[in-house]
Amino acid sequence: MVDSEESEELRHKKRMRRLGYAAAFTVFLTATGLALSLTVMHIKNPKFSFGFVKIEDLSLDSSNTTPSFSMRFDAEIAVKNINFGPFEYDKSAISMSYGERKGGEAFMSNGEVKVRSTKVIKVTVDLASNNVSGNSKFASDMKMGFLTLTDHGILDGKVHLMNVFKKKKSPQMNCTIEVNLETKVIQEWKSN
Repeated sequence: MVDSEESEELRHKKRMRRLGYAAAFTVFLTATGLALSLTVMHIKNPKFSFGFVKIEDLSLDSSNTTPSFSMRFDAEIAVKNINFGPFEYDKSAISMSYGERKGGEAFMSNGEVKVRSTKVIKVTVDLASNNVSGNSKFASDMKMGFLTLTDHGILDGKVHLMNVFKKKKSPQMNCTIEVNLETKVIQEWKSN
């Protein structure tokens, strides 16, 4: 009888130990899953902004009653993917405006940014005053020698995680560029 009580107590201890191991393993799996979902599986919006902007060509005509200009920008657009999966984006357009009027556009073809990396895309924007001259401040800004331009773009795409999860993301770019018409350089450039 003593042996059967000891063996019963020994079996009970083994069962409790196994139950403890199973509980510890469950807690470990839950903690690991929670940590992965908060870090690796948390999909953030990629960053999308101008990396470099340069005036390639600028011609002014202020001789007549309605001043005009023609401008060409060379720019590098940086798409930074901060996720643990590649970001595939669709074709996109970036518009350059003076006031509320669109003066020019740059087009980006579709592509992919690798995991946790940055892709630089070169674009050219042609901007002409015939598209923006309806603005009431245009003539006075031309005479002062400064033009403030705004850029806006949306990059629609998907972040792929482990070829299982796909999450739509659309980073936006909003920039303000102030061009000095006399020196033909970019005076100030803000991107947010």
